[in-house]
Amino acid sequence: MANLKLVLFCMFVILVTNHVLVNGANEDRKVYIIYMGSLPKENYSPQSEHINILQQVLGDDFDSNHLVTSYKRSFNGFAAKLTDQEVKNIGRMRGVVSIFESKTLQLHTTRSWDFIGLQEKTKTSPIESDMIIGVFDTGIWPESESFDDEGFGPPPKKWKGTCAGGKNFTCNNKIIGARYYSENVSARDSVGHGTHTASTAAGNKVKGTSFYGIAEGTARGGVPSARIAVYKVCDDSQCSDAAILAAFDDAIADGVDLVTISIGGSTPRSFTEDPNAIGSFHAMEKGILTVNSGGNGGPIKTSTASLAPWLFSVAASNTDRRIIDKVSLGNGVTLTGQSVNTFTPNGTKIPLVLAEKVSKPNCPIPSSCFPNCLDPEKVEGKIVLCSSLAGLDTGVEAGAFGSIIQDDQNVTHVVPFPATILDTNTYLLAHKYVTSTTSPLAEILRSETINNTNSPSVTDFSSRGPNAIVPEIMKPDITAPGLEILAAYPPNLPPSGKYGDKRSSKYTFLSGTSMACPHVAAIAAYVKSFHPDWSPAAIKSSIMTTTTPLKDSEDKEYAYGSGLVNPVKAINPGLVFDLSKDDYINLLCNIGYDTPKIRKISGENSTCPSSTPQKSVVKDFNYPALATHVQPDQPFVFNFTRTVTNVGFANSTYKVSVPTSSDLNITVVPQVISFKSLNEKQSFVVKVVGGKFPDGSVPSSSLQWTDGTHNVRCPIVVDVSRPQT
Repeated sequence: MANLKLVLFCMFVILVTNHVLVNGANEDRKVYIIYMGSLPKENYSPQSEHINILQQVLGDDFDSNHLVTSYKRSFNGFAAKLTDQEVKNIGRMRGVVSIFESKTLQLHTTRSWDFIGLQEKTKTSPIESDMIIGVFDTGIWPESESFDDEGFGPPPKKWKGTCAGGKNFTCNNKIIGARYYSENVSARDSVGHGTHTASTAAGNKVKGTSFYGIAEGTARGGVPSARIAVYKVCDDSQCSDAAILAAFDDAIADGVDLVTISIGGSTPRSFTEDPNAIGSFHAMEKGILTVNSGGNGGPIKTSTASLAPWLFSVAASNTDRRIIDKVSLGNGVTLTGQSVNTFTPNGTKIPLVLAEKVSKPNCPIPSSCFPNCLDPEKVEGKIVLCSSLAGLDTGVEAGAFGSIIQDDQNVTHVVPFPATILDTNTYLLAHKYVTSTTSPLAEILRSETINNTNSPSVTDFSSRGPNAIVPEIMKPDITAPGLEILAAYPPNLPPSGKYGDKRSSKYTFLSGTSMACPHVAAIAAYVKSFHPDWSPAAIKSSIMTTTTPLKDSEDKEYAYGSGLVNPVKAINPGLVFDLSKDDYINLLCNIGYDTPKIRKISGENSTCPSSTPQKSVVKDFNYPALATHVQPDQPFVFNFTRTVTNVGFANSTYKVSVPTSSDLNITVVPQVISFKSLNEKQSFVVKVVGGKFPDGSVPSSSLQWTDGTHNVRCPIVVDVSRPQT
């Protein structure tokens, strides 16, 4: 009997062990993306091939649920749930360009359009209403006045998409298409970010908008007559690689004219493992430009992850309007901070307390107001001084009357209760006052708008270059307004984004390169509406070479790219730096991609040179900006070759000029180029000579071609740094 019990026990252990092993393998599965390049031109069923690959690798363990998504409309690949060993096995299979884990990416107006020169009465193209902007984001709030379709005709005939918006979602002749991915059940916006970006790009003109009376005016997108196609790739601010690639696969086939995606990673990834780079490459093949936010990792150098040369990478700047608020202390001193504070005081000063005096025991940083730190009984009805932005959430949750927050990011936040955000030096004045009196009091005043004399300048939070993968490609490319942008917002969400905020508003303020990105997308659509036959590179060039210089930054062009967008000039640039798919393929060859991989990516019999990658060829890539990297304390000489295409006057002559005050010695040969016809091409060589610069320097200059009417400006920037180990 004892032996029987032992046998039964052993059998039980074996069964349990097998169960754990099998289920453990399933639990260890993660979603991976298998990128296979372009779709083959012959008869081919991508999904069948994808299933076949999985069946070969998984064998008896194969289940249809393992296949997450097949990319089969515009490029080739799939997403699947795999173990580490299965990943290795698939990575060795023929036809696979790359395999990488699907990661979570980050979500990176009444005044901004006037500020950059696109007035309400600025001339528009008769085919602006044929422009279709694909918005990859958190969805959209279709009932917003910004998306009303009154006066709109049916969608353009080129549109091949559909309205598959899911639960409680209806399209119209403004929002002509909708799709959703991942765990979403609808294209309806449950975060607010997507509604804001979509209305910034292509929202209707809505008069008399404001945020509780602040910044009153007409809210409008840059191309208010354009159509919107919604691709909801984010679920409650979580945006997966797999969903983004699925959206690219659909949007390209649906027939959008361009894509705006205010989403990105925090670290650089190779071009064959970055969903934005992969998807936008295949969009470029079809004549579709992708505009991408540069990221909010500034002011740290090399913090932008939007690096592919076919992407249009956007930095964020301020405008000539700032929103400030003030706090009046009991000692008569008034301090100025920044927040969007709509709460009007009643003239009574409120008791002030330090967070460290009203925090619960064992709070890790008592001054921070971190979650679960503040004691509600001690903060009720008081203004709390907090050393972090967490105080905006926890202060209102704990029942405080308001907060004074310490933060140096120079970003204006919509606050859920009376609050102001002070830089460190100003905050310390408030802190000193509280500690030096027995009954400290304060009154937080309602926000006001002022003229900002320090504009245009890049924001502190905007991610910086240089390009961590290809130093010869300057990133970011361009700058657009991204600070305190007022745009549409779902009225069922708290306008501050903070729990406990019971207000409702159809418009609110957001800041970030996410807000700058749709500005550039709208300008690209604006340019394309005048020049529908221009390539993505030509549109990009027209915007980059007609910018307004920004006020200087320590990182110079690596902070703001070519400069601040100027949409009116961009529709008539005079000359453009054009690029084709073949040019991008050659660039990939010269940065180390081999012929087999290039053929899978391109879908053609492309052949890379047999010689080793040539940095000189990379440097001569026909980009509208000239950039390179050098070692510290070493003099250097570089030659850049560029080719321009005449899109101005048929008979024209351009002369070049360079700034006389510069860290660099610049010569251009020839100094005069002449054209006899439109679309004629001419080449020139730029010689850049520099002395010894210390590590971390950013010497820069520029050149400008002019025919008396057009001014074509190209930045020249050098990254002086030691190689990262």
